[in-house]
Amino acid sequence: MDVAEIGMEGEVGNEAVPERQRIFSGLFGGCIAGPSVDIALHPVDTIKTRLQSKQGFFKAGGFNGLYRGLSAAALGSAPSAACFFGTYETTKVVLARFISDDYAVAREMTAGSVGEMVTAMVRMPFEVIKQRRQSLGHAAWGDHFKSFKSFRGLWQGYTTLVAREIPFSFLQFPMYESFKRKVAQFRGVDVHELEAWQASLCGSLAGGLAGAITTPLDVVKTRVVLSNSPEGMFKTLVTVAKTEGIRPLFAGCVPRVAFISFGGAVFFGVYEQAKIFYRTINL
Repeated sequence: MDVAEIGMEGEVGNEAVPERQRIFSGLFGGCIAGPSVDIALHPVDTIKTRLQSKQGFFKAGGFNGLYRGLSAAALGSAPSAACFFGTYETTKVVLARFISDDYAVAREMTAGSVGEMVTAMVRMPFEVIKQRRQSLGHAAWGDHFKSFKSFRGLWQGYTTLVAREIPFSFLQFPMYESFKRKVAQFRGVDVHELEAWQASLCGSLAGGLAGAITTPLDVVKTRVVLSNSPEGMFKTLVTVAKTEGIRPLFAGCVPRVAFISFGGAVFFGVYEQAKIFYRTINL
């Protein structure tokens, strides 16, 4: 997710990067990296959403119209990614003043969780429209808006999204940072001296593992977003398990892992390169 750090204040050599520059380079990197992945891999995301939908893959559209919802994904991607990494980097800078490097993992987990909660507020409306476009046919944006009982409907599933993203971040970012430290140790260099492709592979592996583990939460989030009369997260989870069995809770696992793994490699590579570019022009 070189200077190949997503912002590890405790990493050796990172002190050379001013806090302000680290935060703004994270914002810039997120703006560039987010859309590059979401646009390129949108068909894979559409397949995952349809596999997870209640009506089933083919009734939700099958392999037709795999780019439905692309406009919503593209519009929400840059601000969401920028918001996340800006919050993530800022939180780590603040926590570094109170939490020692011995507890760096706690900083990363906390920063990731805070980032997800803030970002979900920005991302949720675009996520709702995107997934409804992906699985509920060719309805225009306006028609989807009319299906909500109130403006608050655009944040339908916010709690479920956060409940999915926090465990995901708890797993992904500590693993990502840990993998980078291990690779740097193996190569005998500082973490900030890793090349972007090495950081991107660490991000790909960490994201794929975290994505597979949290697939049931992703299925529940999709069901809540697509429902016109959504139940709570826990009730939806229990309902799916009781009426359909455990297997549907892992529907879309393969495309989800593929999206996150390949997307993670691209995302973190572009993210790190964008941060390097930002720092170069702001020396």
